[in-house]
Amino acid sequence: MKRILVSGGNGFLGSCLVHRAIREGSEITVVDDLSTSQGMNIPSSVKFVNEKVEYFKTNEKFDYVVHLAARPSPEDYVLHPIDTLLSNSLGTRNMLEIALNSRCVFMYTSSSEVYGEASVIPTPEDYYGYVNPNGKRSCYDEGKRFSEALIMAYQREYHIDTRIQRPFNVYGPGIRADGGYGRVIPRFIVSALRGEDIVIYGDGKQTRSFLYIDDWLEITWKLLTLPNLGGEVINIGSSVEIGIYKLAEIIKSMTDSESRIVFRKAREDDPRRRAADIKKAERIFNWKPVITLEEGLGRTIQWFRGRNL
Repeated sequence: MKRILVSGGNGFLGSCLVHRAIREGSEITVVDDLSTSQGMNIPSSVKFVNEKVEYFKTNEKFDYVVHLAARPSPEDYVLHPIDTLLSNSLGTRNMLEIALNSRCVFMYTSSSEVYGEASVIPTPEDYYGYVNPNGKRSCYDEGKRFSEALIMAYQREYHIDTRIQRPFNVYGPGIRADGGYGRVIPRFIVSALRGEDIVIYGDGKQTRSFLYIDDWLEITWKLLTLPNLGGEVINIGSSVEIGIYKLAEIIKSMTDSESRIVFRKAREDDPRRRAADIKKAERIFNWKPVITLEEGLGRTIQWFRGRNL
């Protein structure tokens, strides 16, 4: 039985990964301070430690250490910039030390935010990024970039097996209904189902690419568990761009909503375009997304309809 330590394991991505690991017969320990969670999302069979990742200590040995703890929502991390930076600096170092003590695989969930305002779309892993180091978003963007640099330093100096993934806007059932996970899809769906205004920040011409949770889980499990992947950095997302106004129209139509689509001032340093170059993932893992946006939205809308909104 494989032993896995997951930071942020009660969040959207973390809890989905925990359930996948349980199905694979793994023994799971989760460390999470619940600061970005709504309720408990993991089963009682999981060993749970309620603590900030930067302070967590253990002498236990693990086969895999997964660092997911973060504040991924712009609305949230601009209000908590120090906590955001600490989980992706001291927290990353702490989890690396645990992995070093175990001499095990370390996987980090970075972000497409490391690319900033990318000039190459779809964006490949070897694009260095264009990020404002002093802006409101820098606590998240630069925290992720620092974590990646620290992880590669540990690999080079201590020869541990590290893997880095960069997800692009993962969504699906289980995501926070209030959009607190930081994603536009749940905010739009909930507003549409409630008949409230669907709010777009900016002119709506900005683009994003979206990945359904099942597709994320499939490649994430491979990245974590397959051998001989030390040092790999992998985009996990979709190369298909969609405009945010178009997304709002689709969700409004799929929910038969009478909501208005309204516009607010654009967020500072919000990228105009974003899409993932996934050729590397296709080559290494023979993977590409199989759930279309329309299918994924349909499943997610159905899940939200069953919630008490």
